[in-house]
Amino acid sequence: MLMLRSHAKVNLYLRVGPRRPDGFHDLVSWFCSLGLADELEVGKTSAGAAGAVTLTCDQPDVPCDGRNLILRAAASLGETSRPALDIHLRKRIPMGGGLGGGSSNAAAALRGLQEVWGMRLSPEREMEIAAQLGSDVPFFLRQPSAICRGRGEQVTPVAPPAARACLLLLPPIAMPTPVVYRKFDEMGLGTDLDLVETKLPRTDLPTNELLRLLSNDLEPPAFAISPELAKIRNRAEQLAQRPIRMSGSGSTLFTLYDREPQAQDAAREMQQALGISCLGCSLGRSAL
Repeated sequence: MLMLRSHAKVNLYLRVGPRRPDGFHDLVSWFCSLGLADELEVGKTSAGAAGAVTLTCDQPDVPCDGRNLILRAAASLGETSRPALDIHLRKRIPMGGGLGGGSSNAAAALRGLQEVWGMRLSPEREMEIAAQLGSDVPFFLRQPSAICRGRGEQVTPVAPPAARACLLLLPPIAMPTPVVYRKFDEMGLGTDLDLVETKLPRTDLPTNELLRLLSNDLEPPAFAISPELAKIRNRAEQLAQRPIRMSGSGSTLFTLYDREPQAQDAAREMQQALGISCLGCSLGRSAL
């Protein structure tokens, strides 16, 4: 039996270019992993054909069929002669909140299945498969901290920030990524990414200085779609007395602290004041 931790991520910095002719967007983003993690339990089974993988989850709303990136990662390895496997997913990362849970699950499965099946892909092939599974998946093979470019598949590891903790605000607001990008395009938004490259924040900045430089180009469309999310962000900034940013396409909001106990204390206060789920966790941790 192999136990894997599959960590969430936060986009500390996210700048998005105009819509490309193929419909996608180039981006420049600073990804950093979090202490918040799902767990994957991988074990061999006598049931099923050779190379078959069965997935179960402790949350009934998580699909356990071909829509799940864990099974797609397993299929990408093309194994038909190795032992059949059962994978059980214990879900702790909120779905659809911009924290990369599904992508992290895929990366953990990609590595874990190789270990259980006694195989080893080259780093180049591993990253190629990861990029095919999803734009965020390659980061989770290079975590805990990296600048991601292109659609997210071009990963350059960098030092984690001096801040070592993150406060997550988890409003119960659905914010599907395609919807946010469609609104982004409707609003005529898009940043010159060549200029962004000259203004990337230094990773060694003190927390209060770094917070002032963080940015997310998807906040305007997300807040236009959900004014309630904008209200939560504004209220949270008043309470925390520090900048609050959105991760990815939302709806998760976050801010940074020097130490984890500070983030946990702030989470308790925010949860009581705002009436939404809040969590303090470590920042810059690696699961793989």
